[in-house]
Amino acid sequence: MLKKCLLLIILFTGAILVGGCDGEPESGEQETFEFSLAHFFPANHPAETELVQGWAQEINEATDGRVTITSYPGETLSDADEIYNAVTSGIADIGLSCFSYTRGRFPVLEAFELPGIVYETSWAASKTAWEGIQKLDPEEVQDTQLMFVLATGPGDLFTTTPVNNLEDLQGMNIRATGLSAETLEELGATPDAMPQSEAYEALARGMVQGNLSPVEVLEGWNHGEVTDYLTRTPFLYNTLFFVTMNQEKWDRLPADIQTTIEEVNEAFFEEVACSLWDEQNSSAWEWAVEETGQELIELSESEAERWIEKVQPIQEKYKENMEAAGHDGAEILEMVQELAETYAEEYDEAN
Repeated sequence: MLKKCLLLIILFTGAILVGGCDGEPESGEQETFEFSLAHFFPANHPAETELVQGWAQEINEATDGRVTITSYPGETLSDADEIYNAVTSGIADIGLSCFSYTRGRFPVLEAFELPGIVYETSWAASKTAWEGIQKLDPEEVQDTQLMFVLATGPGDLFTTTPVNNLEDLQGMNIRATGLSAETLEELGATPDAMPQSEAYEALARGMVQGNLSPVEVLEGWNHGEVTDYLTRTPFLYNTLFFVTMNQEKWDRLPADIQTTIEEVNEAFFEEVACSLWDEQNSSAWEWAVEETGQELIELSESEAERWIEKVQPIQEKYKENMEAAGHDGAEILEMVQELAETYAEEYDEAN
């Protein structure tokens, strides 16, 4: 009996000690938090080395080491098109991916990726999207805590054969996702949906003859090695990325840490995120020309107008879909267009 009593005392004491380790920190200690971040970019891509690592470090320093973020690049924690769902389900605490990878999941936000709106820079596209989303505050992103968004800005056609006009594009298999796929269909091409991580092999094997993407993929994803021509199409493409956090994990954070993270988000967006793709696009183009002999094709003004006219039905369809869902699609599109023009002018004045 004595042995049993001693054993019960030992087990009870151990349980108290274990419980104390897993519970709240002792008086005077500050609680720390560790979060996982899932994304699909390669480990050597600037989205990892500059965006994710830079942002994580800023948060760690601003919170005096109380918040640590561990990145899982290259789809090691979740597939690209499942990252938002991975965040909502708690598989990942934080996620970085494209809204367009889950087509139909974010109908209001498609306004920022519509063809026919000209984005000459990622800076202007990112500023337009982030301000627009804050104004709209759409229901479709209320199930996570959105840290910030950023955009690629202009996307161009990278092809294995030259595309000088609409006629050259007819029937070509082009890699695209989201609205870009619908855009290519309107133009007469055949879109093939796949993430960037699969596009290199598809181009190398001749499964597709081109890619509609920002210039950075020429170097960042080595697509300059498997394409020969770049046709400038800043009116066709803009992809919007999110950095968002599981809502329950966010709600558990102390108010002071939430405030600090929000301050870091605001500064980091302005200083790094909103222009990240501009820097990548510039260096990637220099690399593609010097290392792979990539050839630039500029459409004439009249030819560009032919393309823009072809994709106008997509804007009309967006407005109709928004009206059916109880939103003023025309007003949303007008706001996006005005913001895009405002930030384009601001960029030109500053440069």
